[in-house]
Amino acid sequence: MNLTATAFNLPGSLAHKRESTLISVDEQHFVAIRQTLEQQIIEVSNRLDAQRLTRGGTGQAALDRDLEIHRLTARLRVLRRFGVDICLGRMVSTDDQEPVYVGRFGLTDTAGRHLLLDWRSPAAEPFFGATHATPMGLASRRRYRWTRGQITDYWDEVFTPDGLESNAALDDQSAFIASLGSSRSPRMRDVLSTIQSDQDAIIRAGSRGALVVDGGPGTGKTVVALHRAAYLLYSDPRLGDGRGGVLVVGPHQPYLAYVADVLPALGEDSVQTCTLRDLVAEGTAAVVEADLGAAGLKASALLVKSIEAAVRWYERPPTAALLVETPWSDVWLSPAEWADAFDAADAGTPHNEARDEVWEELLSILIDKHDDVPPHLLRKSLAQNDELTGIFTRAWPLLDPAGVVADLWSVPAYLKLCAPWLTSAEVQTLQRTDARAWSRADLPFLDAARQRIGDPEESRRQRRREATLAVEQERMARVVDDLIESDDSELKLMSMLRGQDAQNSLVDDAALPSADADLLAGPFAHIIIDEAQELTDAEWQMLLARCPSRSFTIVGDRAQARHGFPESWQERLARIGLDTVTLASLSINYRTPQEVMAEAEPVIRSVLPDANVPTSIRSSGIAVEHASVSALESILGRWLAEHVDGTACIIGELTTVPPNSRVKVLSPELAKGLEFDLVVLIDPESFGTGTGTGTGTGTGTGIEGAVDRYVAMTRATQQLVILTTPQ
Repeated sequence: MNLTATAFNLPGSLAHKRESTLISVDEQHFVAIRQTLEQQIIEVSNRLDAQRLTRGGTGQAALDRDLEIHRLTARLRVLRRFGVDICLGRMVSTDDQEPVYVGRFGLTDTAGRHLLLDWRSPAAEPFFGATHATPMGLASRRRYRWTRGQITDYWDEVFTPDGLESNAALDDQSAFIASLGSSRSPRMRDVLSTIQSDQDAIIRAGSRGALVVDGGPGTGKTVVALHRAAYLLYSDPRLGDGRGGVLVVGPHQPYLAYVADVLPALGEDSVQTCTLRDLVAEGTAAVVEADLGAAGLKASALLVKSIEAAVRWYERPPTAALLVETPWSDVWLSPAEWADAFDAADAGTPHNEARDEVWEELLSILIDKHDDVPPHLLRKSLAQNDELTGIFTRAWPLLDPAGVVADLWSVPAYLKLCAPWLTSAEVQTLQRTDARAWSRADLPFLDAARQRIGDPEESRRQRRREATLAVEQERMARVVDDLIESDDSELKLMSMLRGQDAQNSLVDDAALPSADADLLAGPFAHIIIDEAQELTDAEWQMLLARCPSRSFTIVGDRAQARHGFPESWQERLARIGLDTVTLASLSINYRTPQEVMAEAEPVIRSVLPDANVPTSIRSSGIAVEHASVSALESILGRWLAEHVDGTACIIGELTTVPPNSRVKVLSPELAKGLEFDLVVLIDPESFGTGTGTGTGTGTGTGIEGAVDRYVAMTRATQQLVILTTPQ
């Protein structure tokens, strides 16, 4: 690391900002940051190497060592990820003329001097939240724009007359406005240093209850969602390690790929991210529900509750007494005793796991009837009783979650039994020939079934684990006997191995059957959902099941709901069981140029007059272009030739696309949440008809078509082109 290298590499047009009086203090501070980073990298590397060389030990000692290695590895990764560009900017308070620097994480030198405040700390809040109306005690603030580790621009804001004395380079926020229109890449760019006060207030809001962030296109909803995840993990002790953590749910895989770098850049590698599809094994291959009637019925949270009745049907105790024969005596098992055994499972235990609890209770009832028989012999005899085990298996069978859902969609009488409120016509609507041809509308039911039933293999795995453990313990007992027999020491230390705890500690856990942990199973302490306006009541059940605390950040825009959103957020959320709801609105469009919004706003207001359409704060100077579809290749070729950076997206149905890594082809639905320099719409009037998007099922003139057009148009950060096929 070059400690003397300058951090400033300003273009010629910004020569006035190179004045020594403006940047000398910063340069000196950056040298200190470089030096401290280098020292800490060496220190943490040495500590990590030392930990790896220590013996693993057993039990808590092994766990502590592994946790420390994980902590040091994560810290080293963060230290190495950035150089001095960990510094976001500086602020000067009205009562202290020494600048205070704000960074991606806190940094303190060996003398105890704070070189950087962590951006999430309360002391750093004015850096993001101060405005001219509410300066929060600041005299001035400076933000940097970093490019490949060097400052290529910076801009100052002065909040008091005294701020002018702190060597401020005033430029009316031109650098910030310019950064909004800079070229996009396939990944979301770093925007931490440009977070605005309205966004920061939401990021720092408390985590209790549900916080709804309602905002139109370009208002930074996704920025808020991701930075809020990092902030809450830092500030809220209820969300830290071992307490559930945070889950971020996005609308689709292109979104997850687009934002993949954001949380690691904020030092958070532990946050789980997924789509709803990822929560269920069958989600990968699930298609759009073709039948609108079935889709509407499956959107209901009430129908999801039929899964409980469907499983309970397989947990009914026999109503007839059973004479259980054993080599010692025959005893009766009464209906009441069957019922007592079936009630023995702990509430909330999945069906397949509860089966073992019920069987153990049943055996206990029968063993109590044989006072003079060794329990282990009686237990073995009962396990071999075909009549007893057969009746029990039929009364409480092992279930396959997917099989239970498939039965609902293929056995009308079973569905009617589990959902008696459905009409005969509705029952028939939900039936289908291939019961396992899963659609996205089926995912909440598959998830509920998995939650209620559990892993079909867990019971078998547990029995194999117990059998393996017994074999291992027996083997270790023989080893201990040999060690004690050969111990010729005076203190006979080997005799201590007789203890059961000592023998258990000698068992090789690696030999025991186990399953990989499901990182998305929860429970989570907090869940953040982006594009939440698209969730059905049934889909909400998947998230509620993973968040017992009911702590949510719900990010969305009612005007971008493809299937309509007629009620308020409070009404929608109360219906699914969230009563403690706080609403925050974002109304400034930082992304979409005024030229594009002027054309997009009438599209959405034609179907939703009260849509929350944000106000754009910048102009690209490029008018929206209209042309024939035949002009696509020339328009795209011209743009690629004129722009060496940036990304483009063609939205709509297209059979051929000129190959280029900077050009994507997406449907309006898959473009949601993304942004591109150039957006080209192909026959947007067909959106929502099932021909323009590949997923639509409504009419191009309805809400779905208008929303698709509005979403597609507002993906543009520079230029929008609308191409139509001549009639």
